[in-house]
Amino acid sequence: MKFVDEATIDVIAGKGGNGAHSFRREKFIPKGGPDGGDGGRGGSVYAIADRNINTLIDFRYARKHVARNGENGRGSDMYGAAADDITLRMPVGTIIYDADTGEELFDLSHHGQKVVLAAGGEGGLGNVHFKSSVNRAPKQWTPGKEGESRRLRLELKILADVGLLGMPNAGKSTLISRISNARPKIADYPFTTLHPNLGVVRTSESRSFVVADIPGLIEGASEGAGLGHLFLRHLTRTRILLHLVDVSSHDPEEDGIARAVGEAQAIVEELRLYDEALYKKPRWLVLNKLDMVENPEATKKAFIKAYKWKGPVYAISALSGDGTQQLIWDLQDAIDAYRHEDNIAEDRASGTHIEDPRFDQARNNIDDAPSS
Repeated sequence: MKFVDEATIDVIAGKGGNGAHSFRREKFIPKGGPDGGDGGRGGSVYAIADRNINTLIDFRYARKHVARNGENGRGSDMYGAAADDITLRMPVGTIIYDADTGEELFDLSHHGQKVVLAAGGEGGLGNVHFKSSVNRAPKQWTPGKEGESRRLRLELKILADVGLLGMPNAGKSTLISRISNARPKIADYPFTTLHPNLGVVRTSESRSFVVADIPGLIEGASEGAGLGHLFLRHLTRTRILLHLVDVSSHDPEEDGIARAVGEAQAIVEELRLYDEALYKKPRWLVLNKLDMVENPEATKKAFIKAYKWKGPVYAISALSGDGTQQLIWDLQDAIDAYRHEDNIAEDRASGTHIEDPRFDQARNNIDDAPSS
């Protein structure tokens, strides 16, 4: 299925039905009085987050969503029927903007979340509502209200715990296929990945986390070069960034390491130019393809020294799997600690928090790596 992460749609709610102007007319009952019923409510347009959907492609082909109008009221105190609502199912992580003003309206951040995109108009009142002791034959009635209409821009930010970052051909697709159930396209040429891939990493029957792989970045990505800038938004919701660096073509000599360091610094600079919050996210360094160098340990030490890196660093081979097991265990521990912090915040907000010292060490182990 084609991956689509942006779409623009029009939503138009139904108009409320008009109230009725009617009087009761039956044999032997003179002056029956007003009996005009109310109009029915117009249909509304809702959006609901569905974790079983992972793309906005349906909204590329169905751009206009119009709810029906409510029925008009009738005599004999008969009220018009309300129109059926329309519910649009969208991926979890969809952000809904007003396309005209750019205002963010809704963020569908969890499964089952339901929001009103356009409210249907209320039905009008029949003349039965206007009778009084001084107005026994009212001719007043009110029309139904117009439903809301909006042009909306949908933007999908996929929900993942870990985001893979790096130059084209750094080995991101190979890594995600090694550690998760994702099966992205892998080839020996740049820009093999053309859209984000998600994979679930399962470390036990009850523990897992989600990894996102986006197209590789190149220098100038923040200004539109390459493909990766189109999908950087998908990394904004992640907990940890894994910065993959290909060291296979760089020996421990100073000039080779300098090239690798320059590429790594260029990626970090693109993050800073794109979004300061993304730039400040915890970032772990992963030196990949060490199975293709003569002296992996010397290459690792030379790179860390030249890059002046003080955060978490892992030396792996995504192709053979060497070093990946320790990486995913450490990621799982860190993600669990982050999730526990979120639970504490929610419990404190609801007044149900109970301190649990078992997670103190896990929280202390989270290393907020420097961003430079």
